[in-house]
Amino acid sequence: RLTEKTDLIPEGVIRTDDERTHRYHYDSRHRLVHYTRTQYAEPLVESRYLYDPLGRRVAKRVWRRERDLTGWMSLSRKPEVTWYGWDGDRLTTIQNDRTRIQTVYQPGSFTPLIRVETATGELAKTQRRSLADALQQSGGEDGGDVVFPPVLVQMLDRLESEILADRVSEESRRWLASCGLTVAQMQNQMDPVYTPARKIHLYHCDHRGLPLALVSAEGATAWYAEYDEWGNLLNEENPQQLQQLIRLPGQQYDEESGLYYNRHRYYDPLQGRYITQDPIGLKGGWNFYQYPLNPVTNTDPLGLEVFPGPFPLPIPWPKSPAQQQADDNAAKALTKWWNDTASQRIFDSLILNNPGLALDITMIASRGNVADTGITDRVNDIINDRFWSDGKKPDRCDVLQELIDCGDISAKDAKSTQKAWNCRHSRQSNDKKR
Repeated sequence: RLTEKTDLIPEGVIRTDDERTHRYHYDSRHRLVHYTRTQYAEPLVESRYLYDPLGRRVAKRVWRRERDLTGWMSLSRKPEVTWYGWDGDRLTTIQNDRTRIQTVYQPGSFTPLIRVETATGELAKTQRRSLADALQQSGGEDGGDVVFPPVLVQMLDRLESEILADRVSEESRRWLASCGLTVAQMQNQMDPVYTPARKIHLYHCDHRGLPLALVSAEGATAWYAEYDEWGNLLNEENPQQLQQLIRLPGQQYDEESGLYYNRHRYYDPLQGRYITQDPIGLKGGWNFYQYPLNPVTNTDPLGLEVFPGPFPLPIPWPKSPAQQQADDNAAKALTKWWNDTASQRIFDSLILNNPGLALDITMIASRGNVADTGITDRVNDIINDRFWSDGKKPDRCDVLQELIDCGDISAKDAKSTQKAWNCRHSRQSNDKKR
């Protein structure tokens, strides 16, 4: 239960009649199943939520306060029903009695890419008879119905799918020829396919996958919004009244409760935390309600664990040991290439963007303060191996000093590299000389 003071209450005055009360009801699995909001002891909104066996929200029913035929204000008799469709853990479809909104995501992530909205009336026009149904309804000798055996229905369904795809197989052509029919004749028996009118918009998102704008196919901005770090809506421009409910990755805004549905939990952006506890209990940490403490780079699309940024958030698909080993080898190779070429790319960029630096760099090189390529490669290899084994990246100067201490590299050969890297070991040696 949550009590909220309204704007009608003067500061310092306590009047419970002017307060809005939010009540949340949960099932045995800590899922929100019932929500009510009241004011002046009268109900304003009531909503109920349904979940599938996997715990995904598949429907909600909402009753809103309205004036009935007698003039009294009460909750509506007929609820507003919304259905949800899923692709794994990603919410892809929202449909009510007016529209269907479908979302296409970037591959392997929770970042939305395309929004497709279709009116329910247009969807009704797409209903058509299958080829088998059309033939059965007019296949009798007297023009009446006839019942085909299941095997024939299956063959006709396959033929219809091939005709629609414009890829009729030779097997189907031979079957039709044996019946004295052609593909064109069967195509004439099919009901026409209706393509519904759709509104298509492209998402423009920030580095986390939070939608910032919707752009039409003509390139016009149809919707845009501003948010704070925790996903609170600060400003919205929506001249076309588009329903855009996607928030941070994996989150959907629930208009009735004001919460964000986050797959396994509900998130309150005003508090920056979940209002439902972690479904895995203490395995998720001591704080059952904690959202990632750095929401600028980290997200939690499933309501279970932190996904670090700033790269696209992958969906964790299981991999075979061979695939995992191949990924590890590729990552090591890319890291080594980056480290091997980084110094040259930085050098080229400095001279290209600031030619005046070329003289300074040349002077440094003339003094001998240039890192040895062979030593650099050995140090980078050790750094990469340690990083991939324990996740920690040691300091390159410390690694170089270790190689000197164990006799793998002579101090004389490493002197120039230490000076080029400005290692403290080189500075300490110079201080002793002074």
